[in-house]
Amino acid sequence: MSAPALELRGLSKIYGQGESEVRALEGVDLRIEAGEFVAIMGASGSGKSTCMNVIGCLDVPTAGQYLFHGVDVTALDQDQRARLRRAWLGFVFQGFNLIARTSARENVELPLVYRKVPAKERRSRALEALSLVGLSDRAEHTPAELSGGQQQRVAIARALVSNPALLLADEPTGNLDTARTREIMKLLVELNQTRGLTIVLVTHELEVAAFVRRVVTFRDGHIVEDRPQQEAA
Repeated sequence: MSAPALELRGLSKIYGQGESEVRALEGVDLRIEAGEFVAIMGASGSGKSTCMNVIGCLDVPTAGQYLFHGVDVTALDQDQRARLRRAWLGFVFQGFNLIARTSARENVELPLVYRKVPAKERRSRALEALSLVGLSDRAEHTPAELSGGQQQRVAIARALVSNPALLLADEPTGNLDTARTREIMKLLVELNQTRGLTIVLVTHELEVAAFVRRVVTFRDGHIVEDRPQQEAA
């Protein structure tokens, strides 16, 4: 039996000490299989963003274990976690984080520049990623020439260009209107279903969570609900 995409075992994260101590996560157990699309929900301060940061190798737990495809991430040093993050994870955030004066293609190429991929291959892979998100005809447009939904598609293409095993999306529709939100969520569902991409999405919006098949809800650092959804939107 193959290892899950990720597994958290008794995971805790504590910030501060004494009276200022904050238990952001406390004894969290979570298993996500390869190919799942999971929404993590919860109010502000529930622990959902801390959980996402640990999964994304942006933070380390105080106690417990984090396994990524069977690899014990909690046993890795900072450089090893950074390599894992670059090679295996893709990130999409609420803010599109695009470079204003460069084209969509050049923005998508950026992760490959850091990996010293040759220019010809970078261009080819960036155009392929833009095609995946339906923006082949906008490759040379700057962010200012794109709508909010199109800018988020560029950000998704940038996350996909490195062929990640796991896509982490933190409030990816937070800056979009209802129509563009549905557009982006349908794209993520399509990527999950057609490419088998494992996606973990943080959201506080029920309308967004309605698109996924499993919802995990945090409260006060604990998972209080983990339920499947038979009918996605």
